[in-house]
Amino acid sequence: MNQHQHDDPMPYYSCVSRVPLFNHLEEQQMDRIVELAHSVSHSRGATIYREGDHPQGLYILHKGRIKIYRLSENGKEQLVRILEPGDFTGELSLFDAKPHDAYAETLEPAELCIIGRDQMQKLLQEHPAISLKMLEEFSHRLAGTEQRAARIGMESAETRLALYLADLSEEQQQLTVELPMSRKDLASHIGTTPETISRKLSFFEDSGWIRQSGAKTVHILDLDKLLLV
Repeated sequence: MNQHQHDDPMPYYSCVSRVPLFNHLEEQQMDRIVELAHSVSHSRGATIYREGDHPQGLYILHKGRIKIYRLSENGKEQLVRILEPGDFTGELSLFDAKPHDAYAETLEPAELCIIGRDQMQKLLQEHPAISLKMLEEFSHRLAGTEQRAARIGMESAETRLALYLADLSEEQQQLTVELPMSRKDLASHIGTTPETISRKLSFFEDSGWIRQSGAKTVHILDLDKLLLV
């Protein structure tokens, strides 16, 4: 694991100030959080933590992307979520000191700020608004998980992929979307196989609904037809 510590306080400030958990605080309060954070960087493909590792505290992603996943009994990856800059992980350790139940791995070079468990617990007590922001994020994640589970149970892989592309278009606010993960991770995310993903994307392209550019860029040509799949 390639990891580098940073002594420059600026990465901490920009890291902390962009996170919805903290960006509502006053500058003086933000300075206190910056004092508690330390910054690390990782190369692509590095493991931030493994299942069974003892949590360090709250991990806040400043740059790059990280995938959180679990391993099934047969060793198959089950994607939990992709972290983008401003997202965080490790929050459950703030309430329960149990070891991590998942893996975190960088999808590209990444910079993180880490705030230790004890310091973070004090911050939650000092600033109840941070706790409310954290609950908002928990609620958002739970709603997404429930929606994904319902789709897997009720809809075809074709429909799930079409809806995923439509959601991505809405999130990125454009019809040319960048897939934020590999075909393998996308398959895990929507409950199918990489082969099915490739086959269905080819079908969408042959139907004139999308155009693919490389492995990760999809131009949506007919959103209405996609939504009717």
